[in-house]
Amino acid sequence: MRVALVQMQSTGEVSTNLGAVLRHVRTASGNGAELIVFPEATMRAFKTGRLDTVAEPLDGPFATAVRELADELGVTVVVGMFTPADIVEVDGKTIHRVHNTALLTGGGHHLGYHKIHCYDAFGFRESDTVSPGDELVTVEIGGLTVGLAICYDVRFPEQFVALAENEGAEVIVLPTSWSDGPGKLQQWRVLTGARALDSTCYLLAAGQARPGGEGSAGENDGPTGIGHSAVIGPDGLRIVEAGYGEDIIYADIDAATVADTRKSIPVLGAERQF
Repeated sequence: MRVALVQMQSTGEVSTNLGAVLRHVRTASGNGAELIVFPEATMRAFKTGRLDTVAEPLDGPFATAVRELADELGVTVVVGMFTPADIVEVDGKTIHRVHNTALLTGGGHHLGYHKIHCYDAFGFRESDTVSPGDELVTVEIGGLTVGLAICYDVRFPEQFVALAENEGAEVIVLPTSWSDGPGKLQQWRVLTGARALDSTCYLLAAGQARPGGEGSAGENDGPTGIGHSAVIGPDGLRIVEAGYGEDIIYADIDAATVADTRKSIPVLGAERQF
């Protein structure tokens, strides 16, 4: 199966971002991609406005437009968006929280995975405005079992092992909007490679392009993107990786490579309690 990772820089305007998604889906489909993955927060970039004011259900206009094009072209698309969640009180304020959602649509599917691990780290508290999900999600695409995770989930290896071991995932899709800053690119590469190895799955890590490009590399701007989207094999090695700027990268993946890797590195099901 040919996959495409679209590394784009989202804006604060939902309509602008949706237009970019539809253009990029057509481009990637025209280049043979069957599974097309966009970053976390594609619907609205972080730090560009309140998320609850743009959140929509999966039958809203944003997700519907993506679904219609995916069905037209015969592809499956994963794209980061925000869906309504709950209402909580935080420091005396009423907060309409959202789910940080990876929409997966096309090929007979139309569903969302809600990010389980909120980004409550490095001085941020995503859980103040984002309600965490609590369910693992997998689907069958092109003869492969595909699991879903989002960004900060990558720091929790047990989720990736569970997707592979309990849910049968052979591929894990990881939309992200990774924070730049000292050491963050190195952490990104280590963590994504490790999660592919932990699960012996392909990892499709699609991130937001770096605002300001390489000239801003290393600056701590918060979770607005660092680029370096990558397709990583089940052996933890990068098959292809983007740079800091906007790009679309492609790779061909197959179930046989996963099976062969799992014979060579039989880590799934081998855990011991200490």
